[in-house]
Amino acid sequence: MKIAFVGKGGSGKTTLSSLFIRHLAAEGAPVVAVDADINQHLGAALGLDESEAAALPAMGDHLLLIKDHLRGTNPRIASADTMIKTTPPGEGSRLLRVQEDNPVYDACARPVALDGGTVRLMVTGPFTDADLGVACYHSKTGAVELCLNHLVDGPDEYVVVDMTAGSDSFASGMFTRFDMTFLVAEPTRKGVSVYRQYKEYARDFGVALRVVGNKVQGPDDLDFLRAEVGDDLLVTVGHSDWVRAMEKGRPPRFAALEESNRLALRALREAADATYERRDWERYTRQMVHFHLKNARSWGNERTGADLAAQIDPGFVLGESVTAGA
Repeated sequence: MKIAFVGKGGSGKTTLSSLFIRHLAAEGAPVVAVDADINQHLGAALGLDESEAAALPAMGDHLLLIKDHLRGTNPRIASADTMIKTTPPGEGSRLLRVQEDNPVYDACARPVALDGGTVRLMVTGPFTDADLGVACYHSKTGAVELCLNHLVDGPDEYVVVDMTAGSDSFASGMFTRFDMTFLVAEPTRKGVSVYRQYKEYARDFGVALRVVGNKVQGPDDLDFLRAEVGDDLLVTVGHSDWVRAMEKGRPPRFAALEESNRLALRALREAADATYERRDWERYTRQMVHFHLKNARSWGNERTGADLAAQIDPGFVLGESVTAGA
């Protein structure tokens, strides 16, 4: 399952995504966690101290390695230099699995021990002084999009991505790479405005979107969210002493999380798991091709000096059945 957490800045999406990751790990599920936010806080939310979080390898720094590994022996891709963030896999491409060892994980992922299990954590890397005025953050998240395009995950395997704030996800096709998108919304006009914008942009792409109400303090907040987002509201989360302790760097054992919040996390997993039964690999592959062609025409062909449409393998459909031969 590929799961995204989105929402406006300050909504609590990093906190909620870290709680969900902890919940999955406590239940023994294999998890790859990805921090794709411009503000890199997921590592700290998972218990790393500042020096440990700062030492995490940036995926953007290993982009050439990622491209070269994923390219494999695909004859349609002449070199790693001609791959862009939307390049889809084809015959001969190497695919990634959640539970495997490979050069991409060796270079970019680090194990993080949590109550009940260990997860792999990958980060895009922070926006640096060298990037100021010459790059956008989406140049960093391109490494994540490439990996998602080449990832084959099965039931009860999880990739959880803490996305950029607001509607920035729509600057690429990455918003279509997920089985479930959880939008974290506060019970405020600004909180639900991001929901409306996200739902409008995603409307024509079959994006499964559910709302997690955060910082809900009483019936009035709940009524407000129900009136504004309707049936898309899945669960709500209120004050948590456990989260407050975690934010101070002194979290108790995860089993001490409040019962109401444990039930909310269970509901998130059940909602995400239900989407796997409806997974459409053909549509998933078509959407990859759609955004690759858009990016090729817009900037990719000129940037690489190649006809990137030629990278598309018309007979290839990503799916579990192709993993062994890819």
